Amino acid sequence: MTLLLDTNVVIWLLLGERRSIPDDVADSLGSPAETVLVSAASVWEIAIKRSLGKLRIGDNWYAALMGLDLNHLQVSAAHAVGVEDLPWHHRDPFDRILVAQALAEGAVLVTADRSLDAYAAPTWWGGPSRR
Repeated sequence: MTLLLDTNVVIWLLLGERRSIPDDVADSLGSPAETVLVSAASVWEIAIKRSLGKLRIGDNWYAALMGLDLNHLQVSAAHAVGVEDLPWHHRDPFDRILVAQALAEGAVLVTADRSLDAYAAPTWWGGPSRR
């Protein structure tokens, strides 16, 4: 299965807050059977939050991210265009691009954010998939 991490999950991994992630999700993230993706959009969101002082995370956060066993997913033009067809359940541009990427890549979006369940992309936060 291909898993795309929501930014909140990436932040928890970087902060070492595994307790914030359900055990079955954490186990899947470490499984060689899973392809785990982190989007360039999440990197961008973290950088913006840091620059605004809304996220306290070490200066070496990007190097730490690169050291995790994750596959990096760039934002393509096709992903960006995919946002156009999404319903306007909410206006967070980072969530919207992650949903578009999950749909385009056939990935399950790993997120604690229940508002993303309103989109057509499958989401998961432990237990059975929400869709």
